[in-house]
Amino acid sequence: MTTLQQLLGTELPLIQAPMAGIQVSAMAIAVSNAGGLGSLPCAMLGPDVMRSELAAIRAGTDKPYNVNFFCHTPPVPSTEREATWRAALAPYYTEHGIDAASIPTGPGRNPFSADVADLLAEFEPPVVSFHFGLPPEELLARVRGWGAKVLASATTVEEALWLEAHGADAVIAQGLEAGGHRGHFLSHDLTRQLGTFALLPQLVRAVKVPVIAAGGIADAHGVAAAMALGAAGVQVGTAYMLTPEATTSAIHRAALKSEAARHTALTNLFTGRPARGIVNRVMRELGPIGAAAPEFPLATSGIAPLRAKAEAKGSGDFSPLWSGQNATGCRELPAAEVTRALAQGFHASL
Repeated sequence: MTTLQQLLGTELPLIQAPMAGIQVSAMAIAVSNAGGLGSLPCAMLGPDVMRSELAAIRAGTDKPYNVNFFCHTPPVPSTEREATWRAALAPYYTEHGIDAASIPTGPGRNPFSADVADLLAEFEPPVVSFHFGLPPEELLARVRGWGAKVLASATTVEEALWLEAHGADAVIAQGLEAGGHRGHFLSHDLTRQLGTFALLPQLVRAVKVPVIAAGGIADAHGVAAAMALGAAGVQVGTAYMLTPEATTSAIHRAALKSEAARHTALTNLFTGRPARGIVNRVMRELGPIGAAAPEFPLATSGIAPLRAKAEAKGSGDFSPLWSGQNATGCRELPAAEVTRALAQGFHASL
């Protein structure tokens, strides 16, 4: 049976979760050099930045690394839905002296495309992972053409079976505890979302490809527990967010280090799609899931100027403070040290 290390070419069956807006190449390099699989989140990168970050990884490590993309279907913009969203935010615009009419609309995040595949072909990254399903078959064939291994997130048994049938080499079991965007794509019903240690054994039984546990794993004990339930490896994100390699903002770092990090919730207010973050003012006052928010990623443009105004005053009231439910593993240590500490869990599981 092929191990995850053999599949990925890594020393450890450990993946650093790609965290858009919180890290770029420096963290990926540090984790890969420490024996894990470092990841570069590309969903929010333009082509020039993506090329420079990939070049930095190529210069910084000769170990395998992962690049990550979103596979959402861009929604058709709705003038009525946008107006409803702006109306919901109107009191905050008034409070911060923002002219709602001056706020541009825009997608914010683009799905994996042929142009991106062309750019990636220059670098031939050894692992490519996807969130919200998989790209169209012809694009996936491009990725496979240079020998890349394909990973994707599943939040239900049905999604894992779908991913296996459509060519994923391994499935990431994203439990409800995980920070950031939910990877669901077959159903938007949040009641179908399971915790990591409920989801993991079900996926292990359902599919033949390796299953990687993600969500709530913050230390070596969590790693050992996941491995005991049949995981081929783990993916960890939140524990890396205070490392010096992370680009986590000062406001976000302060929240992660405070008691506020104990209270997270799924919210669609920042992008239009459920994602887990630390509860802040706008989530409390509008409710974390708001019917007025446009579909992902169209909600971003309406709240972005409020975030900018508040952050300029040192406030995270309108910021997406992404975090998993278990921030206890957050340490202000180099990413390589975090990786080695997590690796102790693999030794404990042997």
